[in-house]
Order: sequence, then structure tokens, then C-alpha cells
Amino acid sequence: MSQDSDLKKEEIVEKVASGQLKLHAIDQQVGPVEGVAVRREAIARMTGTDIQNLGSFSIDAAEVVGRNIENMIGAIQLPLGIAGPVTIQGEYASGNFYLPLATTEGALVASTNRGCSVISACGGATVRIFKDGMTRAPVFSARDVIHAREFVDWLADNFEAMKAKAAETTRFGELVEATPFVVGTDVHLRLRFDTKDAMGMNMATIASEAVSNYITEQFGIELVSLSGNMCTDKKPSAINNILGRGKTVVAEVVIPEDLVGAKLKTRCQSMSEVNYKKNLLGSARAGSMGYNAHAANIVAALYLACGQDAAHVVEGSSTITTMEMTPEGDLHCCVTMPAVQVGTVGGGTGIATQQECLQILGVAGAGEPPGVNAKKFAEIIGVAVLAGEISLIGAQSAGHLARAHKQLGRK
Repeated sequence: MSQDSDLKKEEIVEKVASGQLKLHAIDQQVGPVEGVAVRREAIARMTGTDIQNLGSFSIDAAEVVGRNIENMIGAIQLPLGIAGPVTIQGEYASGNFYLPLATTEGALVASTNRGCSVISACGGATVRIFKDGMTRAPVFSARDVIHAREFVDWLADNFEAMKAKAAETTRFGELVEATPFVVGTDVHLRLRFDTKDAMGMNMATIASEAVSNYITEQFGIELVSLSGNMCTDKKPSAINNILGRGKTVVAEVVIPEDLVGAKLKTRCQSMSEVNYKKNLLGSARAGSMGYNAHAANIVAALYLACGQDAAHVVEGSSTITTMEMTPEGDLHCCVTMPAVQVGTVGGGTGIATQQECLQILGVAGAGEPPGVNAKKFAEIIGVAVLAGEISLIGAQSAGHLARAHKQLGRK
């Protein structure tokens, strides 16, 4: 860096520190890449903090500034571990897969790895997607109940026209469902879109705006908000658990009694009882919206590693885990995930480190035909969660939970 550049940098830092220049305006002075370093220096000076480690990263700042982040000063690093391989027999994911897990929780990767080993020893887990579609739910205000009823009838007669309006905003997305829910004189319209390989929240929002504008022009009803919270995005909700949002994934495996003893050091009957009394009865008594041991752990670790919207771990935590004895005395283990919201294009999937994790899974970028990569990724997530559930319930059944955390989660 030249002396003139150093002087300009120092001048900008002083202006920021004195309040003469806003943080976001730095990029206009020196450009987005250099702006990261200048902004970091200004923050370090204003807070009296040594934050040089935040400046050590390999991702391309020019690619993420303005696209994935604002006021960037650096990057946070998380340890990344690998679990697996795990054998998957899915409609889209078939074969052996290594799972990249970003976490700071000791024992999580080791536990998931053990579950992967159990599943693979059984010949693999079967997984299927039962529903697929990203939702956005604008809310409209009718004049009275009669007007609300007329609106609901009008919606049923004009779905194809709304679908055409949505199609004007996207090359790949498609409106597949429009379901009204009436509350007094308010009508919440839950729109569901096929978003192919994108997670699709932005796509659904833009298309919903076009549909809403068409509705207000053609029917004459007031749009209150483009999102009325019946979507429901990043919040626990019964509607997502019942109707699904994103991809509804179910994964299963049958574990023989001798394998439970050899790898998990417990018995099928004991695991079934722990799951029933912990995941089902305990969760019901607590009023939980999820009936699982720690599904959110695996969802969060995979989402962080693979550039997903981490806030969607909320919906991932609504997993239902079942473990039931078979007539032969073996253990049927299953996870049902009503709302897995993932994509392999867009969002954080293009960041270099996250892109590499998607490549490890074989799901990076758009699939051919469009949509298959995101579905493959969702199936992998379902089996990964199943592995985590099997390992943790096995540990609790055998009384090994605290011991594992003492050995792997502490120093």
C-alpha cells in the first residue's frame, strides 16, 4: 500500500471514529474490499479491541459484500469436522456420503459419526421427500365478512391467473398452491412455490408481491402486509409441522438387536423406552413443538457448513423421532422432518468455503433437471439427523452421555 493510500486510510478511520463518516459509506471511499480492512481498523480503534483475527480469512470479500453481508469487517471461523461415511438409499441421494459439520460443541461430530457407522452397518438408511414447496403468506383486509367470503371464492376461480403473474418474476419458480385462512375480516393467503434448487425465500417473496399486486388491482382488496406470518418463516409453528414448508423429509433404518449391542452397548427395548419417555412423553409434557433428542444440533452444523440460512434451524428442530420394536425384536428408527428449508444455489452457497462443503456432498450448484440437488441435500440432512438421534438415544440408554461429554467436550 502506498503512502498516499495509508494517509487516505488513516483519514477515513479518523472520520469514522469522530462520527463524520458512517460505516456503510467507507466502501464509497475506497471500494468494498479495502473497505473491510478500513472498517475493521475503525472498529478496533473505537472499541479499544484487538480484532486482527477477524481479518484472517480466505473467502472473497468482493463476492460477499453487498450480497451476503453489509458493513463487513472480517469473518468468524468455526471448526469444521467430518462424520461418516453414511450409506443412504434415497430417491436422489444414493451411496456413501461424508458429512461436513461446523460446530463448537465437543462430542457432536463423534456422536454423529457413531450413528453413521450404525446406519451403514445396517446397509444404509432409506429416505424420501413427501412434500416440497417454499411459502409466503400475504395478509389482506376485507371490508366485512361478506367481502372476505367473496374474496376466498374469487381466489379459487383465479388461481391460474395468479400463477401466470408469479411466473413473470422467475425463470425457475412456480406457484403450485394458494390456500386462504380467514381471521375475522382478514384473509391470510398462504402461497406455496416450487423453487427448484434455491431455498427460495427471496424468489417466493418477489413472486408473492407480483401476485398480491394483481389481486389488489383485480379484486379491490387492501394488502396489509406481504408477510402475515402464516408462511411461517423462522418461527416455531403448527402450520409448518402439519402442512410442511420447504421439504418434508422422512428417513428410516432397522437396526438388528446384535448390532445395537455391539455398537451402542445397549438393547433395542431400552432405546425404544428411552425414546418414548424422553422424546415423546417428555416433549409432550413440556409443550415442545419438536419430539426429538437433538435434531437441531445436526441441522445447525450442516447449515453453517453448507451456506444455508442458519435461522431455519428453528423449523429443523420440529423433527419427530420414533423408535419402535419390530416383530423380530429389532429396532425401527425413523425421523420425520416437516420443514427442511435448503438450497444449493443462492444465499450463502456461493461463498468459497461453504461451496466446498456442498461439493463434498456432491450437491453444489444447480441440478439437472433443476431441483434435484436441493432434494438430494435434503435427503442427506434427513439421514444425518437420524444418525444423530440414534447415537444420542443409544448413549442415554446405555448411560454414556455424561461420560462422552467429559471425554470429548472438556479439556
